[in-house]
Amino acid sequence: MGRDLSCAALPGGPDTAGPRPGAAAPRPAGTPKAVGTVWGLLILNTLGSAGARTIVPLPRSLIQMVTMGALVSAFALALLLNLRLRIRASAFLFLLTLLLVLSVVSSANLESGFGALFRCARLALFVGTLWLLSRWWDGGPTFVRHHIRMYFAVLASVAAGLLVSPGAAMPELYGGRLVGALWPLTPPQIGQYAAVIIGITVLLLLDRRTTRAGAAAVVVPSFVLLALTHTRTATLGLFIGLALAIGSLVPTSAAARRFFSWAVLSATVAAVALGPLLQAWFLRGQSQENFSSLTGRAKVWDALLAAPRTTTEQLFGMGLGDKSFGGLPIDNSWLAVYNEQGLAGTAVVAAVFIALGGVALLRPPSSARACAIFLISYCAIASYTEAGLGDASPYLLHLTVAASLLAAPAAAAAPVTPHVPRRRTPSGAQRSEVK
Repeated sequence: MGRDLSCAALPGGPDTAGPRPGAAAPRPAGTPKAVGTVWGLLILNTLGSAGARTIVPLPRSLIQMVTMGALVSAFALALLLNLRLRIRASAFLFLLTLLLVLSVVSSANLESGFGALFRCARLALFVGTLWLLSRWWDGGPTFVRHHIRMYFAVLASVAAGLLVSPGAAMPELYGGRLVGALWPLTPPQIGQYAAVIIGITVLLLLDRRTTRAGAAAVVVPSFVLLALTHTRTATLGLFIGLALAIGSLVPTSAAARRFFSWAVLSATVAAVALGPLLQAWFLRGQSQENFSSLTGRAKVWDALLAAPRTTTEQLFGMGLGDKSFGGLPIDNSWLAVYNEQGLAGTAVVAAVFIALGGVALLRPPSSARACAIFLISYCAIASYTEAGLGDASPYLLHLTVAASLLAAPAAAAAPVTPHVPRRRTPSGAQRSEVK
């Protein structure tokens, strides 16, 4: 997926000065543990500041201070870990940088106020941190494990809130759906985090990169929380993404074939035996009209598309905003990008999916490829009813993990053979003298 653009060679890479005679072959440096801290800070930054009422009221200004402080800390720590600015360039990071440039261009006229420039600065720090972390993209499961651990910690806080105050965790304001009672998280956010870590944990289990007990400890509670959120988008994204990911493993993995067969049989039995119950869960008590309009989203989308725009606004958008139109959330990544970064931004986001999807299809079947396919598929499905692909968000973090999985492993240095001068064979006359 990328190649090293470092001015200096990576540890274990070729040495332009040449090895010293008799020196041992250099070994590639492992990923520092602090990289997990950087990743956790990025996740904290993308948790957002708007959501349900918490048990202990948290001022929005305090939450924004914490999330922005987390992003600044992540960038500073990533810079300390990578002072030599060793990076691995990739189409994914170049496209994110292009999206940042478009965001600055669209926000420069201040149609969305000075908040647009603040959001551009936030996106710049976010993308800059990803560039610094790209040094450790090697196609391995390092970032996958960080992703699971951090989001599982977030879900643990949701479960703790549910245990402490069930009423606050499942308020009537959200129709009895699970929300964050300790940190303001909405049901779609919780459903998204649960679905993503369930999917990649299942794929790690199929590749025997985790134990059954470890996988069950993540999957079972996460699935319970997902069910309590009643989030249809996350549920569909989980099952469709897993079907595509496991399907990519079927030709080469007996475990994937067995799991796929078991999953199809279980789904068929559940559909027959629990059909009415599943239908009631899926409809969430909504009327047919409300369901067909996607809980009112379609009305906002129609109004956004019908709004008059100049040619410049169509091409470059109105500038980074809060992903709303007329005071109502847009809840569609493509329309949100069109509104804020125009047709140019929409084309860049589409190119991100084309680049990642194309590389994933060209890779041979593997666990890393399957996880990448799942994350790409999930983000594509969720983009229809969730916003976030045009700004710093969990969806960009999911796609970043996919990009790290599709990166080609750093080339290991070849063993260095000590130079031993050969003894010259004496000529015929010299041999005679020796005799």
